Amino acid sequence: MDIKQDLEDYIIDCAEAVQKTDFSVLSQIAEKILKAYTYPDISSSHSLPRNKNSKRIFTAGNGGSSATASHMVNDLVKGCRVSDRPGFDAMCLSDSSVVVTCLANDYCYDDIYKIMLETYADTEDILIVFSGSGNSPNIINACKYAKNIGMYVIGFGGRDGGKMKDLCDICLIAPTDSMEALEDMHLMYEHALITVIRNKLS
Repeated sequence: MDIKQDLEDYIIDCAEAVQKTDFSVLSQIAEKILKAYTYPDISSSHSLPRNKNSKRIFTAGNGGSSATASHMVNDLVKGCRVSDRPGFDAMCLSDSSVVVTCLANDYCYDDIYKIMLETYADTEDILIVFSGSGNSPNIINACKYAKNIGMYVIGFGGRDGGKMKDLCDICLIAPTDSMEALEDMHLMYEHALITVIRNKLS
């Protein structure tokens, strides 16, 4: 077994696949996220006010996709904090193990994100979901609820997009059948978005 060659092949395959990305879709996602941000007036306050007029962004995923969803919130809140202005009002639905396990235990795992959206979300907020298969029941139920109340749903998927694809207002499919590679691409897309959005807010 040539481990060095196998490692090189994986990286090269990822690099070749990501170049097949539909960048027009990624651009539309960036524009939608930017529109969710309202510049706050901080001139009359010694403390930074919560960006109350901005739309709230929720993210969600399972497993590795949950890590990407959490990472995106970190970047939206801190990475997009520009010129002493607060970043985005963003929340990852999978971040609290206490809430996730409570809802899964007392209700069911399939409804954990839907229940949280019922609690926190409002019309015209944004839901961003990450799913390699596009068929995770908790993601599907969250998307259905979000659409029902008028939220805008953005998906990052893989393969054929699964059931999730048709429940999204816009969905970017990573052009690969490899779960590991598509998760790598999702994080790359997320970092590309944050870099562009931060520059636009500067």
